[in-house]
Amino acid sequence: MTHEFDPIALAAEAGRLLAARGWMLATAESCTGGLIGHWITEVPGSSVYYVGGVVAYADEAKARLLGVPTQEICAHGAVSEPVALAMAQGVRAALDAQIGVSVTGIAGPTGAVPTKPVGTVFIGVATPTVQRVERHQWPHDRSGNKVASARRALEMVIEALAES
Repeated sequence: MTHEFDPIALAAEAGRLLAARGWMLATAESCTGGLIGHWITEVPGSSVYYVGGVVAYADEAKARLLGVPTQEICAHGAVSEPVALAMAQGVRAALDAQIGVSVTGIAGPTGAVPTKPVGTVFIGVATPTVQRVERHQWPHDRSGNKVASARRALEMVIEALAES
């Protein structure tokens, strides 16, 4: 995967829109391991619109820290639409933010199952009026899948701000 885009510029654009609205963002990251939060905090002044994030890698962390129902994890797996939505909603509530974004997926090279190959990622966004999850199938290596997921998560934040 090429990295011709500027992740900090994308994070700054999301931040500009959040600050203009007076909203706070919270992140819930699994397979991206804090990459979204890293990009956001590379922008000077990001504390104006970024309350923080939770890196919930294990299922137990998703349940305990983000309030993801264990029934959803058992029924659909941690890498699923219902879990991504619950993560976004959960981090939004836990950190008292107007918008929550989540990423859960299989970055690779291991962890695949027949119905969820390497590169399968669900990204969720939750605001007072928008509740959305996208499924992606990235074709990259582990690092590339993480970058693609974090990039799309920030793009979804920007899109949700335009709709809210």
